[in-house]
Amino acid sequence: MIRPKDQNDLDSPVISSPTASVSTGESVSGHEGADRLLREHDTSSRYRTDLGWWAWVIGAISIVFTLYHLYAALERPFNTWMHSSLHLAGGTALIFLLYPASRRLLIAKPSGNRWKDLLIGRGRGVAWYDTVLAAAALYCNVYIFFEYERLTSNAVQILGYTSLDYVVATLGIILILEGTRRCVGIPIIIIAVAAIVYAVFGNHSPVFKHAGMSWETFSTNTFLSTGAGVFSTPIQVSSQFIFLFLFFAVVLLRTNIGQFFNDLAFKAAGRYTGGPAKAAVVASGLQGMVSGSAVANTVASGSFTIPMMKKAGFKPHVAAATEATASTGGQLMPPIMGSAAFIMAQNIPDITYNDVIIIAVIPALLYFLGAFLSVHFDAKKNMLRGLPVEELPTWRSIFTRIDLLLPLVVIVTTLLVGFTPMRAAIWGILTAFLLSFARASTRLGFRAMVEMLVDAARTALPVIAACATAGIVAGTVTSTGLAGQLGTGLIALAGGNFLVVLVLVMIACIIMGMGLPTTANYVVTSTVAAPILYNNFDVPIIAAHFFVLFFGVLSEVTPPVCLAAYAGAGLANANPMVTGFTALKIAVAGFLVPYVLIFEPAMLLEGPVTDLLPAFVTVVIGMVGLAAGLAGFLLTDTNIVERILLIASGIMLVMPDLTLSAIGGVGMILAVIMQYLQKSRPSKDIDDDQQGLSAPPRGEPVL
Repeated sequence: MIRPKDQNDLDSPVISSPTASVSTGESVSGHEGADRLLREHDTSSRYRTDLGWWAWVIGAISIVFTLYHLYAALERPFNTWMHSSLHLAGGTALIFLLYPASRRLLIAKPSGNRWKDLLIGRGRGVAWYDTVLAAAALYCNVYIFFEYERLTSNAVQILGYTSLDYVVATLGIILILEGTRRCVGIPIIIIAVAAIVYAVFGNHSPVFKHAGMSWETFSTNTFLSTGAGVFSTPIQVSSQFIFLFLFFAVVLLRTNIGQFFNDLAFKAAGRYTGGPAKAAVVASGLQGMVSGSAVANTVASGSFTIPMMKKAGFKPHVAAATEATASTGGQLMPPIMGSAAFIMAQNIPDITYNDVIIIAVIPALLYFLGAFLSVHFDAKKNMLRGLPVEELPTWRSIFTRIDLLLPLVVIVTTLLVGFTPMRAAIWGILTAFLLSFARASTRLGFRAMVEMLVDAARTALPVIAACATAGIVAGTVTSTGLAGQLGTGLIALAGGNFLVVLVLVMIACIIMGMGLPTTANYVVTSTVAAPILYNNFDVPIIAAHFFVLFFGVLSEVTPPVCLAAYAGAGLANANPMVTGFTALKIAVAGFLVPYVLIFEPAMLLEGPVTDLLPAFVTVVIGMVGLAAGLAGFLLTDTNIVERILLIASGIMLVMPDLTLSAIGGVGMILAVIMQYLQKSRPSKDIDDDQQGLSAPPRGEPVL
C-alpha cells in the first residue's frame, strides 16, 4: 500500500543504471500512468488529493495519529482494548475525510451549480456528509474508550446494555463497513454482510443451520466486547505492530531503497538469459520485504521493469505477468509478509513473530525459485538475451549504498536477540530516519518530515479498515460454529480423501481471497479454511496457516479476479485476461509449495535437518521439471512426450511418497537423456562440404 511516488520521486545517485536503456518516452509514459493504474486497480489508492484548506485539517489529524502510535509504542499508556479503540477511531475518521463515497467524485468537475455541487459533494475539499460520517465514526470508537470501565464491569452483566450502547454498536458496525468499502473494496464487504446475515438469520438457513441471534446480541458482541468481533486479534495487531511496520516502510522508502533493490537485482541477474525478467523477480522479492500490496508493488516496480523486459524481447503480456507474479510473491516474503506475519503469530499457539519470519524463509524462497525457473526456461526457449554489461549498474555504485540495508538488518537483529516486534520496529524506524540524512537526495527537511508522518497515517488506513471488517467475519465464524460445519461438509463432499480436501480448500481460499488485501485475506482464510485441515486431519497448525495464506495471496494472479496481473497489463498495454493466465502459468511451480508444506513439515523447520535436506533437494528438482515442461524447454525445445514426462516427473518429485519420488527422479533422468541426445544430434542442415559432397549448381534442386 506504499504509493510508488514515495520511491520514484526521490533522486537516486548518479550511476550507470539500466533505466538508461529505456527510451525516455516509454519511461515517462509509465510513470505518468502509474497513478491512474493504481486508482483503477487498487481501491486503497482512490483518495482525495484536491483538498484545498482541508489538507491542513487532515494533515494535522494524520500527524497526531502517527505521533500517538509512536508514543503508545514507547509508553503503552492504555490497555489493548482502549488503544485499539483510539486506533480505529482515528483510522475511520480519516477514511471518511480522505476517501469519497464514489470513485466518480474524484474526477467529477464542478457543474457550475454551487448548491447542487455542495449537496452531492462534488468539487474541491471534503463533502459535508463525509465530515458528519467522520465525526460519527470518531464518536463511536471514542465512546468505547471513555465507557471502558462500565462496559467491562459486572454492571453490564446484571443490568444489560443501554439503548445508547445499541445505537453506538449498530452505527459503529455500519460505519466500519462503509469505510472499508471506500478504501478496500466490495469483495470483503460481500463476505462481511453474508456473515452478518448468517449470524442473525442462521436459524432459517437451509445449510449449516445454527440457533441464530438477535441483532442486539450480535451488534454488542461484535462492537462492544473486548477481544471479540471488531476488537479481536486483527485490529489489536494492527494497532500494536502493523502500523509501526508500515511507518517503517514509509521511512525506508525515503532513503530510496526501492531503486537500490532494483539496481542490486539487475546487477546480479541482468546480464544472463532473460536478465530483465529475472531481475524483476529478484527486485520484487526484495521490495516485498517492505511492501504491503501486490498491486502497488506491481505498479511501483513494473513502471521500471516492464519496459525493460519489453525492450529485451519479452512479449508485453509475459512482461506484465512476470512482474505481477513476482510482486504477488512479495506478500509472502518476511519480515512483513503483507502484515500477515503479525496476525499469524497471534493465531498459532506457542509460535512467536520471530518464529514466523524464520519459518517463512524457505517457503518464500521456493515460490521465487519457481517464478525464476519459469522465466529462465521461457527466455531460453525464445532466445532472449540479457542486458549488455555497460548498461548495468556497477558494483561500486551498489557498495556505496550498501548502508541502505542497515534498517532491515537492525529489524532482524533486534528480533532475533529477543526484542518485541514493537520495539524492533521503533529501532528500525529510528535507523532509517537517521540514514535518510546520509545523502542530499534523501535528506529530510521539515516539510519532508511532515509529509512522512502524513503518509504513514494514510498508508495504514486500508489495513485498519480491513482488519476491523475481517474481525466481524472471524467473530461470526467462531460464534456460530461455522468453521466446524464447513469442515464436516467439505470432508463429506471429498469423500474423506485428504488430497481432494486440500484441493477444495485451495479453491475456497482463492475464491475468498479475490480482491482482498493480504491482511484481510489471511484473517478470513485462516478463520474459515485453516481449521478444516488441523481439526480434522493430522496437519500441523503452522502448515495449515501457511497453506491458506499462500493460496489466498495467489488469488492476485489467478483469473478471473487477478488484480496484480490486471495492473501489470495496464502498464504493458497487454490483454488483461491473457496476462492473468500467463501469470498463473509462471506461478504454477509456486502452487506446489503449499502442498509441499503440508506433506513435508520439515520445510517449515518441523523435525531434524536430516529430513529437510532431501526434501528440499527433491522439491527443487521437481520445480525444475515442472517449469521446464510448462515452458517447453530444458536443454533444447521439447516435444510433447518430453513435456508430459517433465511435468509428471516434477509433480511426483514433490510428493512425500518415496516410490512416487523415485519414479519422478527416473522420469527426470530419462527426460534429461532424451534432451541431451536431441541437442547433440547433428542438424539436418549440414554443410555439404562436411559430407564430402560438392554443392549442386545454383538453380538445380537438391535431392
